[in-house]
This record gives sequence, structure tokens and C-alpha cells, in this order.
Amino acid sequence: MREVFICDAVRTPVGRYGGSLSAVRTDDLAAIPIRALMERNPDIDWLGVDDVVLGCANQAGEDNRNVARMALLLAGLSETIPGVTVNRLCGSGMDAIGTAARTIRAGEADLIIAGGVESMSRSPFVMGKSDKAFSRSVQMYDTTIGWRFVNKALDKKYGTEAMIETAENIAVDFKINREDQDAFAHWSQAKAHNAQANGSLAREIVPVSIPQRKGNPLLVDTDEHPRKTSLEKLSSLKPILHEGATVTAGNASGVNDGAAALIIASAEAVKKHGLRPLVRVLGMAAAGVLPRIMGMGPVPATQALMKRLGMNLDQMDVIELNEAFAAQALGCMRELGLADDDPRINPLGGAIALGHPLGMSGARLVTTAMHQLQAGGQKTALCTMCIGVGQGISMVIEKI
Repeated sequence: MREVFICDAVRTPVGRYGGSLSAVRTDDLAAIPIRALMERNPDIDWLGVDDVVLGCANQAGEDNRNVARMALLLAGLSETIPGVTVNRLCGSGMDAIGTAARTIRAGEADLIIAGGVESMSRSPFVMGKSDKAFSRSVQMYDTTIGWRFVNKALDKKYGTEAMIETAENIAVDFKINREDQDAFAHWSQAKAHNAQANGSLAREIVPVSIPQRKGNPLLVDTDEHPRKTSLEKLSSLKPILHEGATVTAGNASGVNDGAAALIIASAEAVKKHGLRPLVRVLGMAAAGVLPRIMGMGPVPATQALMKRLGMNLDQMDVIELNEAFAAQALGCMRELGLADDDPRINPLGGAIALGHPLGMSGARLVTTAMHQLQAGGQKTALCTMCIGVGQGISMVIEKI
């Protein structure tokens, strides 16, 4: 099996729901980091790209017609280059990278652009068709996040609880209290604030220029979701579901917009195009759990990957764990034997602070981890995240 390398990785800022990036179509948003890779790597023969693989979870609006193919054309790549969109919900962006890596490892490609995109601000409402002739009864769904068109048989067998409900299930089942959740959320915000202040996050971000009716374009170059807050403020927030619940808007991830893209290459492509390999993709694994505790998916996925690679968590210098909810993150960390304040976890802040554009997040984790490995003395990073309907996905990368 051939080695697989990541040679460059960039992302847009993460926009708040209804924020600056909400004016950008999803396919245009996906094209931005692809175009940035082309500009940053002028010596590549871009006709040599074998495929473009993007993750996207919604695919009900402007992303509905194979957003990877539309984005590569909008970015200026040749019409001869194919594109495919993959959907493993929250894990889509990471799965896109893993799919590219496996294809190259198997010898069926040499150069692939992989990544992910999501514009949750622009996710449309959809209307179901009537199931009876002449019926005037129709249902409308908000596709931003969560279940729609529920299968009654699946609901009866496994339940179709909302994401927040699954986080509450973890908090109850694994005895994770509100105080610990708020403390973790505060830690995430503090790390993100420091990373923005010292420029650690800026090195992975390509600015987005948004035309205005009057005056110069608006240049968005900073993640919009982070909020400098206090434990007192976080503890004052009311639970989302009911009195006595523990998940709040402050200890949950956001609803966001963003896109990321990476250059995935074989050793042959590195040599042919004069690329500099930055990290090696060691492997990826996915696993399933009960949908009612979908947030625990990173545990079996990580365990399976560690076993496959013959590695353990003590060998990981950076751990990028997607923070869908503080309860979910803490549940996974404790089950994996990690301390609540392990300094390797999300050193630049996690999704509670940075936001969680579903199809982009997995690619964002790998991008962030890669840049950290390049900037510091660390060698190996684990990227892992939970996935709706009860899955987890994990990837390990190693600095060259």
C-alpha cells in the first residue's frame, strides 16, 4: 500500500448563523478554499487532479446538485476533472479526506482535492409531497439540522431524538454534571480567544471577500462564533430542553457556515508537482453506536483505529475532538481515559467556541491539526468526531 500525504490545507473563517458568510451561496463557499489552494500552489499541473471529494451533510439547497462538482468548476478547475460529494453527516469532511487517502493508497489516483462545506444559514425549508390523491395535507421541514421525513419503523426501534436530547442522554447515562460542562465550554472559549489573539488560527484561514451594495467589499478573515465569556455567565444560562436539564446554548456547538479544502497526494504526485508533504495520513476508521447516544461514537472509532495502527492515545501529541456538546466531549474523553483538562485536546479551541458547520467540521479538524503539527514540535495528531444517527469517525495524521 502506498503512502498518502497532505501537502496543503486551508479553510474559510467559520461564520455565525445568519452572519457574514450567510450571503455566500454554498457552492460558491466551497469554491473559495479550492481556489485558494490553486493560488497557493502555482507549480501544480491542475489538469493532473484525479478527483475532488467534498463532504456535505445537508444537500437540500444550493448544495443539492453534487456540490463538489459545482465548486471545482466555480473555482476554475478544468471541466475534465470529476467531483463527488459524500455524506456521513457531521463526519462528512473527514470522510472525504479518508476516501481520498484510501483511493490514493490503493493506487487508483495520485492527486485529489478533499474537504467539506456547509452553509447552515442557507439551508432551505423543504415540503413533502402528499401521500394521497387530492390531499391538502402537506408537511414542511427545516433542513438546518436534525431529523426530517422520519421513518416510523426506525423511530419505534431506535428513536429519533434531537441532537440536544442525545447530549442530555449522555449527561444522564455517564453522570456528567452541569458544572463540568460549563467549565469545559469556558475552557474552549478561552483557548479560541488566545488562538485568535496570537494568530494561531489565522495561519489556516483564507479570507472571504463579500461584495457590498456600496463601498468596498467586506473582508471576513476571522471566525465569528467565539465569544469571550465567564463561568458566571455560562452558569446563568437556562437549559434548552427543560428545568433540570444541563445542555445550554453556552455548552453546545453552534450552527454555522464554512468550507475547507486539502491537497491529498501520493509520493509520485509529490515528486511530479514539486509538492512539499506536510503530514502523512496513517489511517481512518468509523464505528456505530446507539443513535440515542450518538455523541459517544468517537470512542469505538478511536479504539478501532488505534488497534488497527498498533498505536495508543499516549502517542498522540494533539487531539482534535469535535465538541458537538460539552457533555458529549466529556463523555468520550472519560471513556477513552483522558482527563477533563488534558492539554492535548483542542489546543486552539473546539466547536463550542469555533462553531460546527456540519460538512466542513471534519476537514476543519484535520486542517487545524496539520497546522499545529507544522508550527510546533508535535509529531502525531488524532482527529475524531461524533456523527448523527449514531456513528463516530477518527483519523490519525503524522508530521513528515
